[in-house]
Amino acid sequence: MNVVVVGSGIAGLTAALHARAAGHAVTLVTKGALGDGCTRLAQGGVAGAYGADDSADLHAADTLAAGGGLSDPTAVAVLVGDASARIAELVARGVAFDRTPDGALLRGREAAHSRARIAHAGGDATGAAIARSLTAAVRAADIVVVEGAFLVDLVVDDHAVRGIRLLVDRAVTDIAADAVVLATGGAGQLYARTTNPRGATGDGIAAALRAGAAAADLEFVQFHPTVLDDGSGFLVSEAVRGEGAVLIDADGRRFAFDTHPDGELAPRDVVARAIARQAAAQSSPVRLDATAIGAEALARRFPTIDRMTRERGFDWSADPIPVTPAAHYLMGGVATDLDGRTSVPGLFAVGEVACTGTHGANRLASNSLLEGAVFGVRAAAALGAPWPSGPDATLLRASTPSGVSAGPVGMSVPEPRASVPFDRGDVQRLMWEHVGLLRSDAGLRHAVETLRAWSAASRPPRSVAEHEDANLLLLARATASAALARTDSVGSHQRDTVAAPVLETA
Repeated sequence: MNVVVVGSGIAGLTAALHARAAGHAVTLVTKGALGDGCTRLAQGGVAGAYGADDSADLHAADTLAAGGGLSDPTAVAVLVGDASARIAELVARGVAFDRTPDGALLRGREAAHSRARIAHAGGDATGAAIARSLTAAVRAADIVVVEGAFLVDLVVDDHAVRGIRLLVDRAVTDIAADAVVLATGGAGQLYARTTNPRGATGDGIAAALRAGAAAADLEFVQFHPTVLDDGSGFLVSEAVRGEGAVLIDADGRRFAFDTHPDGELAPRDVVARAIARQAAAQSSPVRLDATAIGAEALARRFPTIDRMTRERGFDWSADPIPVTPAAHYLMGGVATDLDGRTSVPGLFAVGEVACTGTHGANRLASNSLLEGAVFGVRAAAALGAPWPSGPDATLLRASTPSGVSAGPVGMSVPEPRASVPFDRGDVQRLMWEHVGLLRSDAGLRHAVETLRAWSAASRPPRSVAEHEDANLLLLARATASAALARTDSVGSHQRDTVAAPVLETA
């Protein structure tokens, strides 16, 4: 069958390679260059390298605990059960994971993991190593690659996806397909502060919503706790804290233990909120103190971070560096079953664009690369199989209160009195202030009403930038509506009864 894969991170590259190996004709379409996106930026590694004191069961327990009780145990079992095989496949494809002197995989530890089980490459350049190996494999395979192609929409006929519509060099073109695999990543550009590249504008999720696909858990947005506070959006890996770095406030006090017994190694959502509150309370940035690790060890274990911080004027081996939270990962997305199938026949979704149920309300560190590899393989294996119907369709995760189909969920807020213009920066600031780390009913209602007014004022997009803005606006409405609908606080979705601290975005 003819298969189109959209996106070239670990999920898309893996799906394309396995689909081709299964005998399908594969076209891989990517917005930028092959291998662009978030995968190449990933520093931490791939969870699932189990030592003698570890197991898939312990990994599953940590994943479920981090997810705030909302992870799907069956999906988690699939994720951790396939971990060893997927890491072995990456090794076979040439990913040079770091090793001990006796040749065993060198395992790191990150927050909310009870064991050291993170396989990493180049110290803190795991994503780059994976992207290089998988893109080389794709180029060597009989796979058609279309670069610089923007996904405008899915082509739907008779309630099934039949292909994609692209914008390439200002020209619109369609590619027919028997199946489409979305692997377009998340939507970090919804927020004024993010670790994501500029192209992370939620194009795949938005196209799926317009095609009538169900979505789930869009209210769960993970904010990485430690991004260098210099306006660059440069992420300082959680593995640095796993190696012994600590968070200190303006007085030099380790404050993270005030909110969680695990301190700096608490789940990401807990640490991110603690940093935001502490920075707001003291009107001063929180700092990450890695000086005890030592200059030689920092340069060896974290060469990318060491180089980048020094290029920005910081010597983190001698002085603590300022850090701040930033939008990092979307736990929700297009709802899928355990084989990547969505609610629309012919449409699969894998990686961050999808919601498999593995992450619940908060993703466990280094499970994202693993998820892309595991479910990329499973989706490829399901190509050509009968689409679930009737009782079998219950395999698809039921949409939570955040679920949307053909458009964002409408909430009980007044219709806007007048249409007003907006730009991308307006959306990002609104989301940061009212649909960010800490949320309130009043703030969410204000966001929903404002986004609705901006939608009424929007015009049909023509350029790539205009299409991206339209996608961000659609996802902002869906995310804000989902957050307003979920009245409890869990994981990354926290309702606050007091004024939420808003970090400066300049």
